[in-house]
Amino acid sequence: MITVSKAAADQILESAKQGNAEGMSLRLAAQQKNDGSIEYVMGFADRDMDDDIFFDSEGVKIIVSASCYELLKNTELDFVKLDDHDEMQFIFKNPNDPNYKSDETGTEHHF
Repeated sequence: MITVSKAAADQILESAKQGNAEGMSLRLAAQQKNDGSIEYVMGFADRDMDDDIFFDSEGVKIIVSASCYELLKNTELDFVKLDDHDEMQFIFKNPNDPNYKSDETGTEHHF
């Protein structure tokens, strides 16, 4: 399962509204780099592929390709204010990422 926090859902839905993407799903993708870390991509999608896996969390429709699912399994997308920044950012709390530690906020990704 892949989930989004309430704060992330609010921001995603607002971004969709502002970007004329209301009703579109949020596509998440991940790729493991040579050093073992995971690189994340997200964006709105108006269509799906044959091998896509679908989730619904906090009112956000999420699409993930089957090829990315193992890297993203049990991930939560959150929207937080980081200690050393004044701005809010999306982060992936992904137990499959070797850089993620449960006592930290997770791996950052700007949206």
